[in-house]
Amino acid sequence: MHCFRKVTNDLYWVGGSDRRLELFENLFPIPRGVSYNSYLLLDEKTVLFDTVDNSIGRQFLDNITALLNGRALDYLVVNHMEPDHCSMIADLMLRYPDMQIIGNAKTFPMIRQFYALNLDSKTIAVKEGDTFSSGTHTFRFLMAPMVHWPEVMLTYDETDKVLFSADAFGTFGALNGAIFNDEIDFDRDWLDDARRYYTNIVGKYGMQVQNVLKKASALDIRFICPLHGPIWRNNLAYLLEKYDIWSSYRPEVKGVMIAYASMYGNTENLANVLACKLADAGITNLTIHDVSRSDVSELIADSFKYSHIVLASPTYNGGVYPAMSNLLEDMNALGIKNRTVAVLGNGTWAPTSAKLMEARLAEMKGMTLLTENFAVKSALQDDQLEDLDELCAKITETLTD
Repeated sequence: MHCFRKVTNDLYWVGGSDRRLELFENLFPIPRGVSYNSYLLLDEKTVLFDTVDNSIGRQFLDNITALLNGRALDYLVVNHMEPDHCSMIADLMLRYPDMQIIGNAKTFPMIRQFYALNLDSKTIAVKEGDTFSSGTHTFRFLMAPMVHWPEVMLTYDETDKVLFSADAFGTFGALNGAIFNDEIDFDRDWLDDARRYYTNIVGKYGMQVQNVLKKASALDIRFICPLHGPIWRNNLAYLLEKYDIWSSYRPEVKGVMIAYASMYGNTENLANVLACKLADAGITNLTIHDVSRSDVSELIADSFKYSHIVLASPTYNGGVYPAMSNLLEDMNALGIKNRTVAVLGNGTWAPTSAKLMEARLAEMKGMTLLTENFAVKSALQDDQLEDLDELCAKITETLTD
């Protein structure tokens, strides 16, 4: 049975949600599932904007069939060729053999890589600034390479002021009937997933996102229709501001993320003592993660969120504890920069983790380091509390600057 909702007078959301999938891209935990959004326009010509993942393929086809009500599907606009958005292309071509596919020069080679399809006479190639009319609607195409694949483009409906934004402005989380931002409490229920989605999926490509934001600022946008998560039809400035902060690698809040690795509890105790000292000093915007228990996607999201980061790790096989090493690798790969950082090491006979973590942080841009080889041997001792007090004072001072 079909399940769709109207977005504008003749535009419909025809996507769906997968609540069974546990790992997005088989990597990121999604306890609330994920939505796959697709949009169908019933103009003089019918236009579908992207498809969905196979997991909701039956729902998707039911939605389209019901809305078309015997009409042909004239055009498919492919804004993004990642499989969770293009998996139904072959099925649509079988059902609607006269359908034309609109994409850019990088789109069609990818279609051929994924599917053994004969695209002869079925493609319309567009480039930056090109327009296309479906009757009463005129669309303009904006290239958005590396947000977050090289073929990505955005489609702007000049008639109804709708921006089809591909993976930009998306979020983890299934849509539970309410598909618009003004039908949900985004700040309470969705912001953390939106941040985690952006920082882990798109975070590396901040410069490219900044370019997209510049293009968007020149448009009169009333609706933002992403491929994951809610559709935005008011308060767009809120969403655009979040993307501007994240993509320019500015801290979202002044506060401290403490991430520790601990085998027997001694390094954990070091992190807890520092947290208590910071709270005593009036710094209550704190979060603490055990890197062995918190998924690295959560650690990355909070690394983007907070202005100050404290990393505490024991030495392990002469190096950094593996889960902490993985976090540092992801921080570097995703381009995190411009943070104030403290490093706390531990080791029983050769405490080298602090120096090694500091060297990894030195590879990242704009990192201000507040410590220099701060290491305990086995467990925090009374004679090191003064050093910890000094570190607390440095963090407090830089937080209140």
